[in-house]
Amino acid sequence: MPSSSQVLNKTDDELITSAQHTLNTQANALSKLSESVTSEFVNAIKLIMKTQGRTIICGMGKSGLIGAKIAATLASTGTPSFFLHPGEAFHGDLGMIDPQDTLILISYSGETEELIRLLPSLKSFGNPCIAMVGNLQSTLAKHCDCVLDISVDRETCPNNLAPTTSTTMTTAMGDAVAVALMECRNFQPQDFARFHPGGSLGRKLLTRVKDLMHKDNLPECEPSTLLKDAIGVMTTGRMGMVLVKQGKELLGIFTDGDLRRAMLTDAVGMMDKTISQVMTASPKTIHQDTLIATAEEQMLQGKITLLIAVDDDNNVVGLLEIYDR
Repeated sequence: MPSSSQVLNKTDDELITSAQHTLNTQANALSKLSESVTSEFVNAIKLIMKTQGRTIICGMGKSGLIGAKIAATLASTGTPSFFLHPGEAFHGDLGMIDPQDTLILISYSGETEELIRLLPSLKSFGNPCIAMVGNLQSTLAKHCDCVLDISVDRETCPNNLAPTTSTTMTTAMGDAVAVALMECRNFQPQDFARFHPGGSLGRKLLTRVKDLMHKDNLPECEPSTLLKDAIGVMTTGRMGMVLVKQGKELLGIFTDGDLRRAMLTDAVGMMDKTISQVMTASPKTIHQDTLIATAEEQMLQGKITLLIAVDDDNNVVGLLEIYDR
């Protein structure tokens, strides 16, 4: 094994060239892979679409790690899926497989022992099997219902040993399967959000104004309230504004910005004016059931930092600030 000094005995240009060679090699392999897609891919997609159960991904080693990623991608894009370790399957986890499930078996050589040993059981169960292999003449390829070819001329590894280019092809083919299935199912952003409620997209497509708005102890005053008293309400409310209401009816809003502008134009006697004289009438409102993404867009376009949330009867039910996310 080379020493650390030998490992570092490379110039900056040589390291950059190495990275470029790896990336170019894999890019070329991907281009070749795209040109070699056949009707077997169509058969695989149709097989999965007809599946009434789950799509189970199975692979060993690096193929298993990539298989777990493919299973996760499928599951989050509308195709029920999970990863099954072939070694564990042979020792009891075959019970996880339902007769209505379809399996994708990944092995670049097509001769991985743990997968080959599963074939008799899968055949007896009657489960359709899709092989993802680099050898179309392999045992796995010959005993599966359809075969996805992920073969490469050589690995980008300088010794042509470490799975590098082949693992990229496996990942890419898994993505191609997932995207084709998404298109078949007409999988939309809203569907994606349902499976990713904790992500930023999920939040934008599922979260509504009522989920984030301030609801309690809203700063309010009547139109006859003197400005100096309204400022006290603003200070207590700590939101930089006060709602002007007559009973349940919203008449206007007065903000810190309104106060500064008013003081610049007519400071004399300002504190003794009523809030109705200086408020902004007909403030912008938004329905509490509006998606937060729509609310944020409205605030950004209007260059405002706050919206008043209302219910079906146009009654004020909360306040949404642009940083409430």
